[in-house]
Amino acid sequence: MSFTETSPPPARPAAGDRRRWFALAIVMTAAFMDLVDVTIVNIAIPSIRRDEGASFSQIQWITAGYALAFAAGLITGGRLGDIHGRKRVFLVGIGGFTVASALCGLAVNPEMLIAARVLQGAMAALMVPQVLSIVHATFPAHERGKVFGLFGAIVGLGAVSGPLLGALLTEWNLFGLEWRPIFLINLPVGIAGLILGSRFITESKAPRALKLDLVGVALVTLGLLMLIYPLTRGRELGWPLWGYVSMAGAFAVLAVLVAYERRKSARDGSPLVELSLFKVKSFAAGIAVQTVFGVGLGVFFLVWTLYMQEGLGWSPLRAGLTGVPFSIAVSTAAGVSVQKLVPRFGRKVLQAGALVMAAGVLLYIWEAGRYGLGIEPWQMALPLVVMGIGMGLIVAPLTDAVLSEVPREHAGAASGLINTVQQMGNALGLGLVSVVFFGAMSDHLTPDRVGPAFVDAFQNALGWVAAVMGVIFLVMFALPGRPAQHVEGAEGEVPAEPRAEERTEPRTEEKETSLVS
Repeated sequence: MSFTETSPPPARPAAGDRRRWFALAIVMTAAFMDLVDVTIVNIAIPSIRRDEGASFSQIQWITAGYALAFAAGLITGGRLGDIHGRKRVFLVGIGGFTVASALCGLAVNPEMLIAARVLQGAMAALMVPQVLSIVHATFPAHERGKVFGLFGAIVGLGAVSGPLLGALLTEWNLFGLEWRPIFLINLPVGIAGLILGSRFITESKAPRALKLDLVGVALVTLGLLMLIYPLTRGRELGWPLWGYVSMAGAFAVLAVLVAYERRKSARDGSPLVELSLFKVKSFAAGIAVQTVFGVGLGVFFLVWTLYMQEGLGWSPLRAGLTGVPFSIAVSTAAGVSVQKLVPRFGRKVLQAGALVMAAGVLLYIWEAGRYGLGIEPWQMALPLVVMGIGMGLIVAPLTDAVLSEVPREHAGAASGLINTVQQMGNALGLGLVSVVFFGAMSDHLTPDRVGPAFVDAFQNALGWVAAVMGVIFLVMFALPGRPAQHVEGAEGEVPAEPRAEERTEPRTEEKETSLVS
C-alpha cells in the first residue's frame, strides 16, 4: 500500500467520526466502478462491433485506448492529487469518468466511442490514484488493516461480477439500447459519488509533492501510439511502409525519453521514470515480467471473447458464465499464494504460476482443436481453472517481489512504474491481436468458414500466450529468492510516520491500480 504523508494530523477525522466510513464507501465504489468498467467491456465487444459496424481494428482501440490513456496518466494523476488535493482531483476524476461514460453510451459511431473511451481512461487516471491516498489520510494506522481487507473483497467481487454484469446488461437489451447500458450504468453511481464525495471526503495534500513531468508523459504516449497504431491498422492496410517507419521511430522516441528523464532527474529530482531503479537487477527483471505479462493478458482476454461469441456463436451471457470458474480460481489462488505459499517457498511460487498458467493455455489449445465448434462451457472449465490458478499465484505476490530490493526512498516511484508498464503492456497486447489472431485468418471468409477460422486463430493466439508464460518463467530467475522479505516500509507495512522522501503518489497508484488490473 501507499503510505504517503498527508496533511497535518488535525485534517484527519477523529476515530469516532462516522463520516470517514461514508468516505470509504464512496472511494471504494469509485474503484469498483473503474474495475468493473475494465472487465465489463470485453464481453460486449462483439455486440458493439455488430451494432456499430466497427472494424476489428476499431474494437481493439475501444479497449486499448482506455488502457493507454490510463497508463499514461497514472503517475501524473497521483502527483496532481499531491499538489492540488486528493479530494479535489478525485472529484474531478469521478465527474469526468461519469461524463465519459455517458459519451460512450451515447456514441453514434465507432470513432466517437473510441474517443470517449480514451477520455474515460484519462479520467480514471485522475480518480483511481487518489483512492488509497484518501484512505490513508482518513483512517489511523490501526484501522487500515480492516480497510484494506474490505478493499480486497471489493476487488474480488469486481473480478467476478464485471463480466457477468456486462453479459446480463447486453443480453437484456434494456429499453432497446443493446450494449449501451454497460456504460450508462455508471451515471447514477458517478453522480452519487460526486455529490456524496464533496460532502464526506476530507481534503488532504502532500506538503512536498513531486513536480509534474508532462513532457515525459507526452513522450511515453507518443512512443506507444507510434508502436500500437501501425500494429492495429497494418493488416487492414496491407502493412504499408509508413507503419514500419513508425514502429522503428517509436524506439527513437524511447531513446529521447531516456535522455530527457536523465536531465530532469538531475535538474529537479522529479522525473516520470526514475532511471536509477533499473540498476537494481530484480526491479529491472520485474518490470520486464510486468510488461510481458500485461501483453499476454491483453492478447488473451480479447481473443477469448471473440472466439466464444464470434467464432462459436455464443450469447454474451453464455460467454460471461463460462468465465466464472476462471475468476474464482484467480481470487482463490491469489489469497493462498500470499498467505501460505510465498512466505514458505518464495520466488518458486511465481515461477510455478507461470508454468501452471502455460499448462492451462496448452490444455485450452488442445481442447479447442479436439472439440472444434462443438465445445461446451463445461469442457472449458478445466483449462480455465488451471489458467486461473496460475495467474493467481503470480498477480498477488509479484509486486512485492519486484520491490523487495528497491531502496526505501525510491519505493513510491518504483510502485507507480510497475503498474504503469503493466497497463502499457496490456495496450500493446491489444494491438498485437491484429498480428497473432486476425493475422491467422484469411481476409475473405465464406460464412461456413468463419467459425473454423476463429478456432484456428484462437489456437494460434494462445500459442503466443503460452510462449509469453515461458519467457516470464525464465525472467523470474532474476527476482529475489524470497520476495516476501522486502525492505522496511515496502508493501504491506505501516510506518508510523513516513519520511519526507517517501511522499510520492505513485506508491498509492501501484497498489490501487494493481488491484484493478
